Amino acid sequence: MRRMKRFGQHFLEPAWVEKVIRAIDPRSDQTFVEIGPGHGALTRSLATRARAVTAVEIDGDLVGELRRTMPPNVTIVEGDFLRFGIRDAGNHLRVAGNLPYNVASPMLFRLVELYRAGVRLTDATVMLQREVADRLLAKPGGRDYGVLSVLIRQSATIDRLLNLPAGAFRPAPRVLSSVVRLRFHPDEPAVRSRQLFSELVQAVFTRRRKTMANAVRALGNAPPLPGWLDGTRRPETLTVAEFARLADDFSQCSRAVL
Repeated sequence: MRRMKRFGQHFLEPAWVEKVIRAIDPRSDQTFVEIGPGHGALTRSLATRARAVTAVEIDGDLVGELRRTMPPNVTIVEGDFLRFGIRDAGNHLRVAGNLPYNVASPMLFRLVELYRAGVRLTDATVMLQREVADRLLAKPGGRDYGVLSVLIRQSATIDRLLNLPAGAFRPAPRVLSSVVRLRFHPDEPAVRSRQLFSELVQAVFTRRRKTMANAVRALGNAPPLPGWLDGTRRPETLTVAEFARLADDFSQCSRAVL
């Protein structure tokens, strides 16, 4: 129990493994990187269907068990996925895993970062807190629409594949979960400054109930809003394309924060 609390881990029950495997749909010619294998229930099933699996586990107590019990086509790496050199795992990779609730968002951003850096990630099928999945999939104007919705969807198409009850895990979390698939693609729309785009989105959503005219002040030395944008709109009503357009307009102004 100590390690579960320490790393925020909730392990998938065997009865649910096959359902998740069907959602992932591994093939015999594919290579997987698994995030957080835990006791290896999902790992074993992946290994029987995929060519190879590299499983990254942060809990050293679990690493020894995994190395003793996994088949030959599974490589166990002890470490933090947020710092893992995924380039070493191969090309045209698929990612799978049960993301700890307390670091799910940083891991999603890490996957996007790796794809942008040239790692050939085909997709990532991951288990997430359902609230996080709702935010990823939210449309403009809804209460769940926010930073994750904009910044992740600029680089990935997202589909919900499966909902999981709390009882699908041990220990049972106090939240519900979903399985989602991210299919990575070049930034759409592309922006002149990714840094400014990210800073703008994060800044205005700290004031999501304010008008855009007021919300952009959280950015720092933000210039006046361009004429095409109605300043009375709230941040949650802007599309990804509109945020990109606004960031590009700001990037051309000498007073923008870069």
